[in-house]
Amino acid sequence: METSASIEIARHTLLSCGLILAIGTVAGLLARKIRIPDVAVFLIAGVAIGPQMLGLIDIKAGSALNQIILLFGASYILFDGGASLRFDVLKQVWITILTIATVGVLITAAITGLAAHYILGVPASIALLLGASLASTDPATLVPIFRQIHIRDRVAQTVMSESAFNDAVASIVTFAVLAAATGSGEFSLMSSLSDLLKQSVVGVVAGIVLGYMAAFLIAHERWAILAEYAPVVTLVAVIGAYFAASGLQASGFMAVFVFGIVLGNKEAFGFRMEAGEAQKLDEFVLTTAFIMRVFIFILLGTQVDFTLIGRYALGGVTLVTILMLVARPVTVLLCALPDRRARWSFAELLFMCWTRETGVIPAALAGLLLGIKAPGAQLIASVTFIAILMTILIQAPTTEWLGRRLGLVETD
Repeated sequence: METSASIEIARHTLLSCGLILAIGTVAGLLARKIRIPDVAVFLIAGVAIGPQMLGLIDIKAGSALNQIILLFGASYILFDGGASLRFDVLKQVWITILTIATVGVLITAAITGLAAHYILGVPASIALLLGASLASTDPATLVPIFRQIHIRDRVAQTVMSESAFNDAVASIVTFAVLAAATGSGEFSLMSSLSDLLKQSVVGVVAGIVLGYMAAFLIAHERWAILAEYAPVVTLVAVIGAYFAASGLQASGFMAVFVFGIVLGNKEAFGFRMEAGEAQKLDEFVLTTAFIMRVFIFILLGTQVDFTLIGRYALGGVTLVTILMLVARPVTVLLCALPDRRARWSFAELLFMCWTRETGVIPAALAGLLLGIKAPGAQLIASVTFIAILMTILIQAPTTEWLGRRLGLVETD
């Protein structure tokens, strides 16, 4: 009887995965035809086939399958984003990246939290907790967008790098505020900074070590013994980088992103793959990243709870509008303008002010707060999903249009 039930669960899971892939392929084709980022179409498709509409897919947010997809999918998309960055560009803009990913998170959290306090009428502690959980941007959303839309290199790489590095900061700020709000601990600036520094350094080191090892094994002139298995090496290394950093209480996502940067810039370390093997690896990474996007955003769409959203709809929409039109521009201007080395133009700053999609990482934080029954968790989850829907369905589809109007789209 138990075996029969297990087989039935396996059959249902396989059917759900097949259906998601089929719908995702059609949605991806549609997105290409209408020239908008595919993540927006995937999200809409997920809402349509979810339990609150057609009911074709019902995979719970807390299920093991969903968590595996989110964990590996976000990691692989981060790796893909890191591999597309170039050292010569990062050298120009690293000050802006570092500032927005650290100080910028605090500025965004403070402005959003202050707005939440007055708009939603919640205590300051819950308002700040909401602000912190919404403060990070989402690499799983932004990396695919810039894969499809060729925005000027230094702008795209700044936004992608910021989104990869600010997750650790937002997580630390969120749980520091949570500790203060629940009385389980007191906020300590030095302790939080020390924790952030540790997570960042260990994550970066783990990414560099594994990235160098992978490049050595697939692209060394004499010792590239795994050159033919480069795609498999990337899969193993992405998983290894994440768990190596996590095991050391550091940021696994940061490690994966840095791993991608090192492997993508392997020529700078004297490694070079044969043309045929390099093309095979590129095609594998693009295909795998596409599959991960399909699963992540369709599942995210199926899990949107309109009943929960409806409780705080008006206040949530108002708050997210402030997040998009006030908090983000103030953050970008305060963090990027002082960077004289980068010499940002008005068009570049305006584009970065508009580009701050919310997605998988804030959703994961909101889900975690719900799971531990944190104060105001339902409010935070509601506003987070409103932010996901608004930013992905408004900002993502207008990215190319704005880039063209500002003269930032590069032709191949």
